[in-house]
Amino acid sequence: MPSKERVSYFYDGDVGNVYYGPKHPMKPHRLCMTHSLVLAYGLHNKLEIYRPHKAYPMELAQFHSEDYVDFLHRITPNMQDQYQEELARYNMGEDCPVFDNLFEFCQIYAGGTIDAACRLNHKLCDVAINWAGGLHHAKKCEASGFCYVNDLVLGILELLKYHARVLYIDIDVHHGDGVEEAFYLTDRVMTVSFHKYGDNFFPGTGDLKDIGDKDGKYYAINVPLKDGIDDASFSRLFKTIISKVVEFYQPGAIVLQCGADSLAGDRLGCFNLSIDGHSECVRFVKKLGLPLLVTGGGGYTKENVARCWTVETGVLVDTDLPDEIPENDYLQYFKPDCTLRVHSGNHMENLNGKTYLSSIKMQVLENLRYIQHAPGVQMHEVPPDTYFPEYDEDDIDPDVRMDQHLQDKHIEKDGEFYDGDNDQDHEGGEEDS
Repeated sequence: MPSKERVSYFYDGDVGNVYYGPKHPMKPHRLCMTHSLVLAYGLHNKLEIYRPHKAYPMELAQFHSEDYVDFLHRITPNMQDQYQEELARYNMGEDCPVFDNLFEFCQIYAGGTIDAACRLNHKLCDVAINWAGGLHHAKKCEASGFCYVNDLVLGILELLKYHARVLYIDIDVHHGDGVEEAFYLTDRVMTVSFHKYGDNFFPGTGDLKDIGDKDGKYYAINVPLKDGIDDASFSRLFKTIISKVVEFYQPGAIVLQCGADSLAGDRLGCFNLSIDGHSECVRFVKKLGLPLLVTGGGGYTKENVARCWTVETGVLVDTDLPDEIPENDYLQYFKPDCTLRVHSGNHMENLNGKTYLSSIKMQVLENLRYIQHAPGVQMHEVPPDTYFPEYDEDDIDPDVRMDQHLQDKHIEKDGEFYDGDNDQDHEGGEEDS
């Protein structure tokens, strides 16, 4: 049965061809693997697939400072020695390295989220997907946690042109600090983040008591969790809180960040969610029937990231996928079992007892009672869509249909897999995206 919703999907193969460097846990190549699986399962037949435009510096400066955007634009690996002071100022170095085509990478993933928001605003689709997006740690003037440009903030700013209230939901194992910080003082955006908190876990923010300030007081919701949370506990808490949030806040659109580092066995994660448990959150939010922008985020066991986001693409087009992975460019990485719903052997003890989870739920629901029921927002004249300079139309049209959706099937480039590269090893950084 075909999906009733119109689902737009944004992808540019170049976004998966950048390389953060040896031993760095962030591997954009997971996006090529995801796209290849989406094609192999035939999901492209149920999607409108678009190549995103590359966001212009002036678009990135809608949130980020102009000097920071300019630095991202100028810096290259062979220039680093001359710019040590600026690199320190913008928090770039080990976790957020300078690599070839860094700015183009930012332009593509940010452009995808902006384009997704624009299509939703103009009612050209009901759901928009940009798995390359979701880089939720980037701040106004600095990189953080493998993130350089905060595409989520840019997408939400676009949605706010047409919607009085936008709800942001984050199921990455790490706190969505960059998005929360950007909207901490406003009631136009409610941020809800489910994440690991404590034990000096990156980024160290997201306490239950952090609820927003000034006009935004009670419009930031944090759900701090301990190691090992499982599907049943997470799903109950997620559905209870999100149901109440939507009832009280009545958002016009939802942005859902689907960081896959909350899956069991993730290289940098500490939760015990299965792919079905993770995707149940996507299913629940989709059923709310509101304009929905879905992004990726963290996820450092790349074959499981590809599995997860493929299953969730299926959820968004109402399609259950068979468990046997079909032939695709990366089949060898899914061996030996070649199944979609992999069962991780990493079953951590769930340290989230019923009493602990109940206390969190009660506090969140209590805080919700303080907000005005669906706060009134004085909407002004709708600002124009982001201005595009005069360039060749073929270069900037986000609606170019890809020929059979095949031209973006990319094999990994030389250097992507270094000796000893195994996502099950836990060498590398301790932070995330």
